[in-house]
Amino acid sequence: MILIVFDLLTGPSGMTLHQVIVTLLEGPNGDNKAFSTIIWLIRLPQTLTAIAVGFCLGYAGLMMQTILANPLASPYTLGFSAAAGFGAALSILFGASLPIAVWILVPVSAFASTLLACAIIYAIAHLKGSHSEILVLAGIAVLFFFQSLQSLLQYLAAPEVLQQIVFWLFGSLLKANWTSVWVITAILAVTLPFSLKEVWNLTTLRLGDDNAASLGLNVNALRKRIFIHVALLTAAAVSFTGTIGFIGLISPHVSRAIVGEDHRYSLLLSGMIGSILLVSASILSKTISAGAVIPVGIITAIVGVPMLLIVILKKQG
Repeated sequence: MILIVFDLLTGPSGMTLHQVIVTLLEGPNGDNKAFSTIIWLIRLPQTLTAIAVGFCLGYAGLMMQTILANPLASPYTLGFSAAAGFGAALSILFGASLPIAVWILVPVSAFASTLLACAIIYAIAHLKGSHSEILVLAGIAVLFFFQSLQSLLQYLAAPEVLQQIVFWLFGSLLKANWTSVWVITAILAVTLPFSLKEVWNLTTLRLGDDNAASLGLNVNALRKRIFIHVALLTAAAVSFTGTIGFIGLISPHVSRAIVGEDHRYSLLLSGMIGSILLVSASILSKTISAGAVIPVGIITAIVGVPMLLIVILKKQG
């Protein structure tokens, strides 16, 4: 809660803590129209989107590391981020010729491209088996494929369009609005009950494929189910904000360091840590440069590297 209030407080408007609290209590139709606009139409949607996106990435990151048995896995390991970037770049480059508003077309295209990447990897896993090695190799192939398509679109784009594409790829909360809040929250509400039913299976999978199978767990079927959950959560997160790295990589390590491998606790905690990290990055992005807001994806990348090194150095054995 403290971070939420502080995130609402920071920015170039110069609002005091008392003014922020009063504006929140008065609602979107408060007496001071300027303050109401700043808080209810700009800052609050950005803060709530940061909470939802951080939760999605942290939550999906732990599931990804579990099903791949890889501590370096994240929602971007399987190329979902690159696919979303391609979809967004495609809509920015050619969207002007379509009778659809860009603010709708870009997130829809990014979401659809992410699901396309999911379908490709799922098809490969269905043909060759859902082993962690197959998923990783297929994900790497999809990652480089969509990255190359991204590069092609950037090469073809005019300078002003290229600037828009690059800014989207940085990852920024400036694109957040109430639509992003409701859409991401709705996807979370749909996926969480199903994934939380798998907490015992995910905990069992941490024992290894052979041990999990000996206990009666269908490992391949579990990987496919969780894979779809991860794809939906990642697609929801990146379609509105662009690519934001390291949240899905760091949060699971911090969560396991606090509560251990029991997914009844570590799964939700990883999501909450993701929210804390992204809201903190949002605050830092607005305070590090007076009068400007640095894209939050740059902040998470810069801060994420030393955090990852700290996690590695503190690992025992």
